Amino acid sequence: MFEGFDMSKMSEMMSQMQEKANEMQEQAKNVQFTAKAGGGLIEVTANGAGEVIDLNIDDTLLQDKEYLQILLISAMNDVSKMIEENKKSQAMGMMGGMNPFGS
Repeated sequence: MFEGFDMSKMSEMMSQMQEKANEMQEQAKNVQFTAKAGGGLIEVTANGAGEVIDLNIDDTLLQDKEYLQILLISAMNDVSKMIEENKKSQAMGMMGGMNPFGS
């Protein structure tokens, strides 16, 4: 069942994956994602680590708290989806080319 399976290669691969994951985590802080809602009345910018780094709210929304809340939720959900998709694509890229069962 495990013919051709080399545990030393598996250990080496796991170590490489951890290094790559750490690198990706650091690089993620330099990537920015911006989502807009309400035709640009709300704009949320976050880095790839999921930290909100900027928020712009059009002054016209300050009189309508409920609408402001809806647009904020929408923009924050959109930027969160962007970050998750980026993480997934990076993880898939990191897994590409790694074969624990030898060449």
